[in-house]
Amino acid sequence: MEIVETTIGNVLTRTSGYLRTVTSHSLQPYRGCTFGNSLCGVGCYVQHSRHLLRGRPWGGFLEVRTNAADSYREHFAREARWARRSATSAEDDGAEPRPGRFSIFCSSATDPFVPQERRYGVTRSVLEAMCELPPDEVVLQTHSPAVAEHADLCRTLAERCDVRIHVSIESDRDRLPGLPPPAASVAARIEACRRLREGGLHTVVTVAPLLPIARPDEFFARLAEVADAVVLDHFIGGDGTPDGRRTRSTPLVEAMRAIEPESLTLDYRDRMAEIARRRLPGRVGVGIDGFAGRFA
Repeated sequence: MEIVETTIGNVLTRTSGYLRTVTSHSLQPYRGCTFGNSLCGVGCYVQHSRHLLRGRPWGGFLEVRTNAADSYREHFAREARWARRSATSAEDDGAEPRPGRFSIFCSSATDPFVPQERRYGVTRSVLEAMCELPPDEVVLQTHSPAVAEHADLCRTLAERCDVRIHVSIESDRDRLPGLPPPAASVAARIEACRRLREGGLHTVVTVAPLLPIARPDEFFARLAEVADAVVLDHFIGGDGTPDGRRTRSTPLVEAMRAIEPESLTLDYRDRMAEIARRRLPGRVGVGIDGFAGRFA
């Protein structure tokens, strides 16, 4: 594993593509992800970014952006002004209008709570900076139960802006045959959600990318106890291509097919969403609507 410390000019990236109608900005405390060699890394769309990888194996490197918090403070005012003007420009170019809010998705190309966060504390320093200079909204997206260790800080931030914590739990299965184990067990992530929600934090389980679920009714019943909402997203469309061709080039597809061939279709996603809605009425989002906090 190659780990290097580096600095970033502007840690706030104006969103485009899939996230355009979700938040105004994304923020990556790290470049690369040390969960890349776990289950979530097998189908991760980020591994297809040649610009990011620069010939390095996905999961084999991590760049620690040591000045991320200072960069946030430095660029806060300018990016907030841009975001609050952006609703008009989005409408003008034919995109779905986004409220003129300064909203941040952390993170879309790494995990904010990789194991190295315990040593470097980059994400924590960014959250502390946000408490000083709060945006309108923060979405924290992670595969790691370590997010629950930061519940107090997240609550402080939630007093100053809207905070939504997304915890990825793609299935009730810890293993898919032939693939590596997950970054954390299903049980550990469910327990983290329980702690977050009982602590008063808005907690969303992202079943994304949706993997074969052994006992769907029991799974969503359990999630209903620990989460305010769930989001289901399939690799078709969800990996940045309309037909899922990025994911089809990875071993994830054959592993899914071996367990449940129907799981490779959007019909499977819709069937799982129907089951989820029976357990979480009014609290289920599908695809980009779910990530944007739109539930039905």
